Amino acid sequence: QVQLVESGGGLVQAGDSLRLSCGASGGTLRQFAMGWFRQAPGKAREFVATIRWSNSGTVYSDSVKGRFTVSRDNTKNTVSLQMNSLKSEDTAVYYCAADLWGRGSDDVSDYEYWGQGTQVTVSS
Repeated sequence: QVQLVESGGGLVQAGDSLRLSCGASGGTLRQFAMGWFRQAPGKAREFVATIRWSNSGTVYSDSVKGRFTVSRDNTKNTVSLQMNSLKSEDTAVYYCAADLWGRGSDDVSDYEYWGQGTQVTVSS
């Protein structure tokens, strides 16, 4: 059973940067596609970014494209999300998730394992 743990959240000001990390225990992330999602109060969980294992191909939501960068280090069993030029609308709980089949989609239902989330708050 893979367990995912996010870290790096916090309170920042608009325009600042933040780096989230996701570590895994109980298994390797090597062949999984890894996704980042977020959920703001009163809203549905939404896709942020994903990175595939096979070619480290990445996909981003339009709202974060050009500002966020997802990366992975298979030797360390970690995935990161570098967030630059943060906006107040980026405020949410951020979750990392693992897709065992490596699809790397933007669909919440395609991800089998989830972390507990880390809060990101951006003040304007």
